[in-house]
Amino acid sequence: MSNPQQLRYSKEHEWLSDAVDGVATVGITQFAAAALGDVVYAELPAVGATVTAGESCGELESTKSVSDLYSPVTGEVTEANQDVVDDPSLVNSAPFEGGWLFKVRVSETPEDLLTADEYAAFTAG
Repeated sequence: MSNPQQLRYSKEHEWLSDAVDGVATVGITQFAAAALGDVVYAELPAVGATVTAGESCGELESTKSVSDLYSPVTGEVTEANQDVVDDPSLVNSAPFEGGWLFKVRVSETPEDLLTADEYAAFTAG
């Protein structure tokens, strides 16, 4: 399982793209998607909502469990992925592409986000 090198990762298993014009994309990792099992429902933060780094901002429900979705950064949600709401299986089939969850105008980025190699070591336990 490879994690794209250009992304940053949280210990809650979210990924974060580099911000373009101040807006970054957030999703969950392939590791998290595999651990969840088949995602059947996604509750994403609303456009205009403020999210806080490390705090819950939504839910993903799978055939196994319901898991909180955490924001890796603080900022304002600018877009939620309607494709994932309509077809939650995208989180499993394309976690780093079409299965992204929301976009956020970043106001604060925590210092503890991991590189791809650090995240791989973290998940290897």
